Amino acid sequence: MSRATLDQWRMLQAVVEHGGFAQASEAIFKSQSTISYTISKLQHQLGIELLEIKGRKAVLTEAGQVMLRRSQTLLKEAEALEKVAMSLSEGWEGTLTLAVDVIFPNSLLIKALELFSPISRHTRLELVESVLSGTTDMLVSGKADIVITGIVPQGFLGEPLISINFSPVAHIDHPLAQIDRIINDSELKQHRQIVIRDSGIKREADAGWLGSEERWTVSHISSSIRLVKQGLGFAWLPTHHIQQELEEGTIKALNVRPNNIRNVPLYLVYPDSNSTGPAARKLAAILKECCQVDIMGSS
Repeated sequence: MSRATLDQWRMLQAVVEHGGFAQASEAIFKSQSTISYTISKLQHQLGIELLEIKGRKAVLTEAGQVMLRRSQTLLKEAEALEKVAMSLSEGWEGTLTLAVDVIFPNSLLIKALELFSPISRHTRLELVESVLSGTTDMLVSGKADIVITGIVPQGFLGEPLISINFSPVAHIDHPLAQIDRIINDSELKQHRQIVIRDSGIKREADAGWLGSEERWTVSHISSSIRLVKQGLGFAWLPTHHIQQELEEGTIKALNVRPNNIRNVPLYLVYPDSNSTGPAARKLAAILKECCQVDIMGSS
């Protein structure tokens, strides 16, 4: 038995949607005799009746209803497959890897991905969140299509994206939070510091470490925030990550000298700008636009 084709299912769907062979003929620009013959052949191939005429209208039999539901899924998958093929033929990437330093604002990242989603053309996106040299590893190795990093290695060009403010913070009951005067570095070093581990292979530097006598090292900002909220140490954290905790008063920004306040610029970098595809460039443009809007809104 020969197999049913997508065109046969499309014609059956057209007859049902438009209420008859003549109407379907006008809608899909096929002759009525062609549609009639095609569906008749389909029924013969399957060995079941799909349509019956009631009055002047062609309606589905019970078996036809089941088969049409299944065929609609098939047609949608085929249409999606054709769109992917068209995108690939135009040079649109099938997969895209975005490497982002964890200090990049999560709200901006989610907003950019929301804007990219409707135009992504079924591109498979892999998001890699890392710390310090872990992000630059992705850049140097060429494993990412777009990189957002605070460290631009030699030989690469970075576009300024956004600056991240870091604040030294502790739980409101922590001894450092009880000091009203300006706290110097030597006093900070006497207390346990929570630091974020460099996720790179070489692990050149842990984020924000002052050289305290005691430190606890974690792998993610969220873990650092939880430990600080439990009063287990102080930490330098991106202000936007702890805005809610600061407003609620569960943690407190420590009183340090203005020249000790840290600001880390982040850059958008392509591993190879000459071979960057249209999907990567579109996502990069959206990321830059979201950051620009955020900067203007904050000023």
